[in-house]
Amino acid sequence: MAKAIAETTEADHSFCPVYEAINVLQEKWTLHIIRSLLDGSKGFNELSRAVGGCNPATLAQRVEKLEHLGIISKTIHSTMPPRTSYALTEAGQALQAVIEAIDRWGRRYLPKPPER
Repeated sequence: MAKAIAETTEADHSFCPVYEAINVLQEKWTLHIIRSLLDGSKGFNELSRAVGGCNPATLAQRVEKLEHLGIISKTIHSTMPPRTSYALTEAGQALQAVIEAIDRWGRRYLPKPPER
């Protein structure tokens, strides 16, 4: 199976789910956004603080793309001022296993940073 996955390229006309998933998840901040929403829905500013270090324009772009892909949902609350919150859809919740696998791998194979 690894050989078949490795041989799949952009030029292939067939659908490769691994290639497509990596294209979505490799964008900077995407997995951070998903990871922070695993704890529950958040408003834009709360999400920005939870992700940390992502400028608002980039965060807005990533959130919009994830919403378009059906990974997160956006709810506009009719309050004054209006409030927007973001939550993971079923597809987004399913990525918890991916994030947990990355966590296990990182804990096992990456060196811990020196204590300060």
